Amino acid sequence: MTYIAAYLASLGLFFAADMVWLGTMASRIYRPTLGDIALSGVNLAPAIAFYVLYPIGLVFFAIMPALKEGSTYSAILYGALFGVFTYATYDLTNQATLRNWTLQLSVIDMAWGTVLAAAAGTVGFWAASRFGG
Repeated sequence: MTYIAAYLASLGLFFAADMVWLGTMASRIYRPTLGDIALSGVNLAPAIAFYVLYPIGLVFFAIMPALKEGSTYSAILYGALFGVFTYATYDLTNQATLRNWTLQLSVIDMAWGTVLAAAAGTVGFWAASRFGG
């Protein structure tokens, strides 16, 4: 029950916050930079896979270690580290392989991923601590 609570809480915050971010920033940051390589809509299958899988990584790499330490600070730190490393993998690979991808876009997106994963990991930690038994 502990890990289910952690997963559901982190998934809920991660998905909701990312939808707000993408809803407000896609037209301001991503589309102007990416131009014609950006899809006009969303390819749902990989998007769903991402939102299902990412919180599993948060539970395993951020929340579980924080629970063992009994530390909210650890949840924030491990979540932030997970976020920066995973978003850096995506952003820096894109920057290395896509002509439209810019350093500015990498920095913005990595910062967002760091904050988002830290917040989702922390919420997952709190939920697991409270409802996990």
